[in-house]
Amino acid sequence: MDTGNNGVSHSEGQGWGLMFSAAFDDRASFDRILSWTQRVLKRRTDHLHAWRFRPAAPVAVDDPNNATDGDLYIAQGLLMAHARWQHAPYRDLAIAIGRDLLRLTLRRWDGRPLLLPGAAGFESAAGMVLNPSYIVLPAYAALAQAMPGETWPLLAEEGLALLRRARFGAWGLSPDWVLVPPRGGTELRMPATWPPRFSFDAVRVPLTLAWAGEVTHPALLGAHAFWTDPRWAVPPAWVDLVTGQTAEYAAPPGMRAIASFVAARIAGRGNAATIPSVNESHDYYSASLTLLTHVGCVATGTPIA
Repeated sequence: MDTGNNGVSHSEGQGWGLMFSAAFDDRASFDRILSWTQRVLKRRTDHLHAWRFRPAAPVAVDDPNNATDGDLYIAQGLLMAHARWQHAPYRDLAIAIGRDLLRLTLRRWDGRPLLLPGAAGFESAAGMVLNPSYIVLPAYAALAQAMPGETWPLLAEEGLALLRRARFGAWGLSPDWVLVPPRGGTELRMPATWPPRFSFDAVRVPLTLAWAGEVTHPALLGAHAFWTDPRWAVPPAWVDLVTGQTAEYAAPPGMRAIASFVAARIAGRGNAATIPSVNESHDYYSASLTLLTHVGCVATGTPIA
């Protein structure tokens, strides 16, 4: 439940809940989360999931569109569960989600594969709007192993290339959203419909890069440079990539956890990441980022201070 957003639930959060339950060997919670997600959010015509549940709304699920990151996290959680508990239906469901993501959200940009943020609503005459944080490299890797011969390795390769190009501002940071031009266009821009920020979405880009071992990627190094800039003792929560204006409030604990994980991965083997207690976070999102970083540390063998 997104405690900072009127108690709504997102497919993203359900995917994270599945990942956390599998990582911490809590099968009872895993099956409860999976049951609710399948019963309430699963779309009737495929294996993807509606992106939002609003408990106080007359129609709690009023938008059937999916969120690609949520479906990727759900699939990754299912594959983590299969690896831990060897229950084949978890793996089968993850593969079904992966197939429908490729069927419904895969597009080509000058011949290169990319996944839309959702099956509908992100294409226009101006181009495709993408969310860089939806390039979930650990999920791509897990699905590539479960679905040999499919497009996942190429999606990871092209996602890394897009993240190299989609960087803006003084530190060369990933934006929350980026506009990919129509065929023949080459200039990536930030769409006018969202603030041009490195913020609460884009902070997941360096997390997924560090998790995937891409410790020399410029998007990761740019984030590290921003977080360690000597002008602030604690980094701000966001920066405007056009004006350079920063948030008037500090990055929450979950963001600081990612920054520490990134620094440890850059420093090399044996260097520890300082991960705050989840109890230091006052909302769902910061707590989730903290737990994601913890899981990433365990997956990469990064010591936790």
